[in-house]
Amino acid sequence: MKKIAITQSNYIPWKGYFHIIQKVDHFVFLDTAQYTTRDWRNRNQIKTPEGLKWLTIPTNGTQSMKINEVKIDNSVDWRKKHLKALEKNYKKCRYFKQYFKLFQNILMRKNWENLSDLNQLLIKEITGTLGIKTTFSDSREFELMEGKNEKIISIIQQLNGDFYLTGPSAKSYINPELFQKNNIKLEYMDYSNYPVYSQPWGKFAHNVTIFDLLFCEGQDSPKFIWKK
Repeated sequence: MKKIAITQSNYIPWKGYFHIIQKVDHFVFLDTAQYTTRDWRNRNQIKTPEGLKWLTIPTNGTQSMKINEVKIDNSVDWRKKHLKALEKNYKKCRYFKQYFKLFQNILMRKNWENLSDLNQLLIKEITGTLGIKTTFSDSREFELMEGKNEKIISIIQQLNGDFYLTGPSAKSYINPELFQKNNIKLEYMDYSNYPVYSQPWGKFAHNVTIFDLLFCEGQDSPKFIWKK
C-alpha cells in the first residue's frame, strides 16, 4: 500500500504537519491552490511571556492568487525580526542554538522572493532533521483535474497510490464515495492526545511552530509526535 498526503505549504508549521509527512510514503505540496489570507501560509505562532505571538512574512498575497504566485515583501526586514523574536523567547531552551542555526542558515541564505519556495525548503529541511524519509513533490509536476476531489485523486493515481491521508478539516469537502470508486483508502489524521513537554512561558500550547518542540526537546522531538 502506497500512502499519499497532499496539502498546502505553511510557514514553519506545527508538529501535526510533520506527523502527516511521517505517516506517508509521498507528500505533495498543493501550492497551485488558492492563497488564503490570515492563514498558516505565511505565518505561525511562538510562545512568549505575553502569550502566543505571530511571526508573519509580509507578502503581496491575495485570494485571487495561487500560493506559488505569492511574492515576499522584502521592503521590511522581517527575517531579522523573526530571528530576534525566536532568540528572545527561546534562547534558554536546551537545544536552542542547534536548531536556531538551521533556521537562520536557511532564512539568511538569500533575499527570498517566493513564499512557496521558502516554505517548501524549510519543511524539507526540518523533515530531514526529524529523521523522516518521505519523498516530496510539487503539484506543478502533475496533470491536474478540475474539482477538489478529482484533483487529489488524479495526483494519487499518477503516483500509483492507493491510500490518502488528510487532516480532519478536509471532511467539509471530501467525497468518500468518489475515493472508494477509485479504490483509494481514505483516512483522516487524529491530532488529539499529543503529550506535553517542557515548554516555556506558562500554559502549554500545541498549536505553535515545530521549532518550539525542537528547541525544547531536540532529537527526542519524535517522542512527542509519532512515538508518543
